[in-house]
Amino acid sequence: MSVKVEQFPFPFTEERYVYSNNSSLIEPTRSVTMTDRYVEEIQLKRELLQANHKRCFRSLPISLESQWEAMRLIFTELAKNEPEHFSLEQRGKEYSFQNHLLGEEERFVYRDSSSIELLPLDIIGRHVQEDLIIMGDRHDGLFLEAGQLCFPSNWSLTFVLGMEFKSIHTPVPGINQNDFIGKVERFISRIRLNEAWERMNWSMTISNKLDTPLETYANWGKFRLEVTDENVGELVHLRVEVQRLVRLPMTNDILFSIHTYLLSLNDLIQNDLWLKRFYTTMQFLPDDIAEYKGIALYRNELMHFLEKTLIEKGLSL
Repeated sequence: MSVKVEQFPFPFTEERYVYSNNSSLIEPTRSVTMTDRYVEEIQLKRELLQANHKRCFRSLPISLESQWEAMRLIFTELAKNEPEHFSLEQRGKEYSFQNHLLGEEERFVYRDSSSIELLPLDIIGRHVQEDLIIMGDRHDGLFLEAGQLCFPSNWSLTFVLGMEFKSIHTPVPGINQNDFIGKVERFISRIRLNEAWERMNWSMTISNKLDTPLETYANWGKFRLEVTDENVGELVHLRVEVQRLVRLPMTNDILFSIHTYLLSLNDLIQNDLWLKRFYTTMQFLPDDIAEYKGIALYRNELMHFLEKTLIEKGLSL
């Protein structure tokens, strides 16, 4: 389910691998974005939610107020930014959200749980391509308190529900050096109202499979062993998560949205600049990062493919 090349958010801006937070302020403030894969990805999300609801949606009772805020915020944003596809009508506390692309309506009374059949975050997530996470901003840190997660990259919502931000990221190599993760958490805690911060997180995926949760690793992880010099361009995909952070005004909690994009190497190498930057990034990628991102198992095949392509294109190594 690769996105069009022109819509792909290429993440590498340096000539070699750089370990950084790479967050930037985006204007106007937006938490979600549509692509031409909207209908296909919404269908896939709903299929995953139908088959694996307990794996794809989790929430703690403390998150309910923030879920209501997130639902109103995102529905309002969609109606404002994509008026040809969505609309929102309000009469007092009564709301009617229209999804014209899908021919659907969501009616609810704000903060009245009896007016809806699903929890608010679970409703919103069925209308956006992003995975959605609520991070509770408490006096002693940030905590993951709710999430609709259909397209994870080798992690489990069930496992991390209720965990503190630093603990969730413990497996990432180098995350605690120079208090890096502490600095990131403090940065998030200082996000102001009416701001949206964006960063890109990248990894590699074998095939164009968006849903790679930890629970099904046995099904998709084995494909890393099937990469060869002949199929690497077709099988290996650059996976980029565009992550956005927005503060919710009433609860002061953080809405964390994750829009996942996939691009095969065969498509990536059509752009010479992307090819060169991707090659040098892989060339200087530390071994522990390559291991963590699952690249180590096919790194030789990957590098051979990139070097061969650069030579064929007459680009310097």
